[in-house]
Amino acid sequence: MKDELEKLAIAGKIGSKHIEPLLALSQGGYCSHKSWGFGRITTVDTVFCQFSIDFAGRPGHKMDLGFAADTLKPIPANHILAKKAGDLHGLRQMAARDHLGVIKLVLNSYGGRATLDQIQKDLVPEVITEDWKKWLEVAKREMKKDGHFIVPLKKTDPIVYQADETSVQQRVMDKFKAAKGLKARLAEAAEILKNLEDLQNKEATVTDAVATLNAEITSHQRTQPALALEAIFLRDELRTAAGLPATEGEVSEDSIWNQNLKLGQLLDHMPAAKHRRTLEAFQKAAPTLWHEAVITILNNAPTKLAGECATMLMQNNRLDLLRETLTRLISQHQASSELLLWLAKERSDTFADILGPEVFRAMVSAIERDIFNEKKSNKLRDFILSDTELLPELINSADIEVVKDLTRALQLSPSFDDMDRRSLLARIVKVFPVVKELITGEQTKQDHSLIVSWESLDRRRLEYEDLVKKRIPANSKDIALARSYGDLRENHEYKAAKEMQKVLMRRKSELEAQLTKARGSDFADARADAVTIGTRATVQDLVNQKTIEFSVLGAWDSDPDNGIIAYLSPIGQALLNHKVGDEVEFDLHGQKHKFRIDSIAVLPPMAKPDESAEPVQPEAEPAV
Repeated sequence: MKDELEKLAIAGKIGSKHIEPLLALSQGGYCSHKSWGFGRITTVDTVFCQFSIDFAGRPGHKMDLGFAADTLKPIPANHILAKKAGDLHGLRQMAARDHLGVIKLVLNSYGGRATLDQIQKDLVPEVITEDWKKWLEVAKREMKKDGHFIVPLKKTDPIVYQADETSVQQRVMDKFKAAKGLKARLAEAAEILKNLEDLQNKEATVTDAVATLNAEITSHQRTQPALALEAIFLRDELRTAAGLPATEGEVSEDSIWNQNLKLGQLLDHMPAAKHRRTLEAFQKAAPTLWHEAVITILNNAPTKLAGECATMLMQNNRLDLLRETLTRLISQHQASSELLLWLAKERSDTFADILGPEVFRAMVSAIERDIFNEKKSNKLRDFILSDTELLPELINSADIEVVKDLTRALQLSPSFDDMDRRSLLARIVKVFPVVKELITGEQTKQDHSLIVSWESLDRRRLEYEDLVKKRIPANSKDIALARSYGDLRENHEYKAAKEMQKVLMRRKSELEAQLTKARGSDFADARADAVTIGTRATVQDLVNQKTIEFSVLGAWDSDPDNGIIAYLSPIGQALLNHKVGDEVEFDLHGQKHKFRIDSIAVLPPMAKPDESAEPVQPEAEPAV
């Protein structure tokens, strides 16, 4: 091939500078173009002085030899791209049994180093056809044990293959000693801990690392106490893992806390993964006052840290203090969006009596504060919108008037855009259909009020009173008692009590909606010129020629066996406003009926309730 290329150069068809690049392209058989990507050279035509190349999407592309020499980069046959094109099946088999071999092939294709993104791009999905993450985890473990690979801590840094083998112990210690600054040294110390079982002499390695860390801790304990405390945690973990005793005179956790540090300020400088360990260390250092400091930072902590604080309080018999603090912050609308987000995600029965409509009002207030303070993101708002069960659960047992107030507040709040606001309002309407008219402004006489007798109104009020003062509180006690029995997943008493709670709360909502619409009457203003509420109509059944009497009374006064019908019943609606001699038709239970009104009489006024008795008003019950 070289002779033929030299002849072409002598003939002036290509330049002499093109000979070596074209020879490399011809021998390798693969190439790369900056725009068209990887290509396979299928033919070399020295007569017409051109290559035929298969590019992705451009098969059989013809290219002048001189132009090819200037624009194409030769790809050697042992390059990962060439292997994929020439023997993909073999490469897949290699990937299944030899993870390091495949990684080495990719690294050597790029001069001995490549990033994880570059490796993934070359292997997925053609070579690694299934779970890339699982495959990579296995490969990483093998690379860390093999002395030829250097795996960086940062994903963006390249993995390096070196011909000379370096032991795991030498590699981790070299990187530990070369690290600049305590923060960087802690990252390398964490690598020593991860690879401890693969070290040849872990006791000697840990002893050297602990000595270095102790020197750093001493110099940082006053200037950077959070970093020093993190180093103490890692130092102790290393020593425990290696089974070594503590060094006499070294800086301890108590030494850091004895500097009168503020817990919140120190936690601000600690990584989130170390928050629980920091709280435990603080509790140990201040066994009598730790809970006060934890309560203080609860409302100023990120969501995850707020959860760690709450968990610590609960695990150490401080649940009452936690509940009292949450109740106060919520009722005063001072709870932060981060704390409320934790409570919304937690939503356990432990806080069932706190989780009510006031929590949602506090959430809206917190979101508004974040907007005022120009907080760029609001995880609480996003969570409220994504969790479709949250709002219904918070308002399920609420008083109807409380729900109406909440609906008005939501309509006026700038916390949500129009579409999101409509979504939340729809969730409220699903639980309390009665508020739909408040949202839409659509009201009709029939929807707005119910005319009822004083006697039936008293019965409904007494039922409501019995419900909120006796049956619901009794059910709450049943739930609390059943919860004390243990594992709620297999607690049948608890499940039964919770089901009964749903029934009671549903009936409570129904009664509240009815009592809100009800208008008591003695029907004293009834007239005999037409059938109205408070009249008795004598009718002739024109089908079977029977005479029947109907007393038309309030919406809750139906007693068909005694001839009393509610004005909203099908018969009552058919008779209303008709006069003597009128004929009316109506459907009842799928059958047509036809009556003629023969006479109308006014009923005696119904007794009014005792004026001295205080009427029962719907009142809110805490959720359980």
